Formats: sequence, C-alpha cells, structure tokens
Amino acid sequence: METVKLQKALAQTGLASRREIERWIAEGRVQVNGQTATLGVRVSNTDQVKVDGRLVTTSCGSEHRRVLVYNKPEGEVCSRKDNEGRPTVFERLPKLKGERWINIGRLDINTSGLLLFTTDGELANRLMHPSYQIEREYAVRVMGEVTPEMTQRLFEGVTLDDGPARFTDIVDSGGDGINHWFHVVIMEGRNREVRRLWESQGVKVSRLKRVRYGNVILASRVKVGAWDELSQREVDELAKLVGLSAKPVPTHSKQGKTDLQRQQRKHTASKPKKKKPSRPSR
Repeated sequence: METVKLQKALAQTGLASRREIERWIAEGRVQVNGQTATLGVRVSNTDQVKVDGRLVTTSCGSEHRRVLVYNKPEGEVCSRKDNEGRPTVFERLPKLKGERWINIGRLDINTSGLLLFTTDGELANRLMHPSYQIEREYAVRVMGEVTPEMTQRLFEGVTLDDGPARFTDIVDSGGDGINHWFHVVIMEGRNREVRRLWESQGVKVSRLKRVRYGNVILASRVKVGAWDELSQREVDELAKLVGLSAKPVPTHSKQGKTDLQRQQRKHTASKPKKKKPSRPSR
C-alpha cells in the first residue's frame, strides 16, 4: 500500500503549506490512528488523521495536479455546504474518484467571475499565500463620482480595519452617468477587499467580477455557471509562478480528462440558457 509523509498528505488537502503543517506536528496538534504524530511518519489512505481533534480526509495516491476554471455567478457561496441552503460553487463541478476539488481563493456571494479549483493542495495554498504576491484582477462598476485624487489614494494605499491595503493597478474602463467601470489589481485575497477599498473613498461598488488570477484569464468561452479544465502546459505555468515544478502526467490522465469532458458536455446540455453578461471594454 502506497504511503507518503504526513505533512505532504495534509498539504494535499489544502489545509496549509508543508512547512506550516510540520510546525503543527512539532506542536503535537496532529494525531494518526489516535497517537500524537511525529515528524517523518508516513501514512496511507487507510490511516485516520486528525488535526486539533478534527478528522481530516487525506489522499495519498495523487501525484498529478489538475486545475479547473469556473465562471461563478452571483448568488453562489464558496463552501461545500451551506447552512442556509444556498447554492454552492461545488455543486456544478465534475465528480472525481479518490480526490476532491480545492478552491483557490474565494469570492463573496455578490461577486462573480473567475474561480480556480485544483486537486493539488500545495498549489492552492501557495497561490493564496500573500508572500507569493499573486495578482488578482477585477472588473468593478463604481456608483458615485470618482476623482483623480481618490484613485491616487487607492493606488498609494489606505488603512482598512484589518490593516493597510492598496490597488497595484487602476485602469479607467469608461461608463455613463453615475456608474463607471474600472479594472483594478490587488495582491492579496482579504475578505471584501476590493469593495472596502472603494467604500473607504465614499463610493459604492454596484458590480464586481474577477477576470484574472495570476496568469489565468477568464476566457469568453467559459460561460456563467460553466467550467473548463486547463491544459497540462497551462497548469505547469501556473505552478511555476509559485515555485513548484511540473508533475509527470500519469498514465490514466487521458482517461480522466475524457471523463471530465463527458461531464462538461452533459452539464452544458442540461443547464438553462442565461443572458450573456455585459463586459466592460478596457
């Protein structure tokens, strides 16, 4: 039976980086089969692993990585289950055997656009960690007068409740009346950061859509509520952004991709047609 180091198995779940998990193990926060774990211990899929007393499902046999691009509609929440019964982003994703999709970053219920999902927890953790400075680009419609002084302050940085924040790029994308479109870039994924930055200047965000994450751009072919899988080359380029080397393509990956494509065709055929959202020109 295949075994891997405990910190690697936990990192694959997306809980934290291997280094962080190694610290948890040293602090005695991780148990394997009821015993406090030690650094270097190896586990298999049959072992029971707990972190801070909570059971964690690990997958020890996956040595490849896949990435999905999902075009999130407004009204969906970024969780596997919702206590209020609201639809979640995971409900539309294709099914996997022996693995699970891990979301890379989150969008609030009123924000639409690009969400990435992967089978590699280490990749997910690095892409979300502030130290890697991964760009997130949003198309944002602002209601209210926006002056050059306001955009300058947002570019230089303002202080929010959870610390200083800023846009690293602000591009005026036009508009009419009190509504105006901008494309903005942030380097972190703090809760409602884009909205709070604009609100700090006394204006309101009336629409928000993420259009890019790192080097992945939301393509027009990915309709609202639909998903697409990145090619192996695209996945390797994304991993390279955060210092991860390419993984070998497993012998069963072609069949796995065929299964995803079959599910995608079924999903596209069954979902109701929706009005195409308008996108601002840059």
